[in-house]
Amino acid sequence: MAQDQGLDLVEIAPTARPPVCKIMDYGKYQYEQKKKERESRKRQHQTQLKEVRFRPRTDTHDFEFKTKHASEFLIEGNKVRAFVMFRGREVIHQDQGRAILDRFSEALKDVAAVDQEPRMEGRRRMTMILSPLKAK
Repeated sequence: MAQDQGLDLVEIAPTARPPVCKIMDYGKYQYEQKKKERESRKRQHQTQLKEVRFRPRTDTHDFEFKTKHASEFLIEGNKVRAFVMFRGREVIHQDQGRAILDRFSEALKDVAAVDQEPRMEGRRRMTMILSPLKAK
């Protein structure tokens, strides 16, 4: 029957008793499957890791500006890595860096959850990672 119609006989469920077969154009079927896969990939959101950089003496306006940007990143569904860079003798004042990161997480608590608490990476950098809260 498939040959008479110029189509292919495709086995759909080989484990069923009796096996299920269907008469169809197999090339067209493969094309439509690939098309559906491309469409589903297009709709997926790739989460990215965005970075926000502070210094121990970051002023309030700069802090608020960077916090606003981080909030936008989180609302879009991206993760945010906030870090404090220490230069020279600033490294002695790690408590100031921790205070900035704690203030940052507190300001974003309604849109983000802390993935990684503030901790030193190397000698000159204190890092913290925030991820977006799940939409309700």
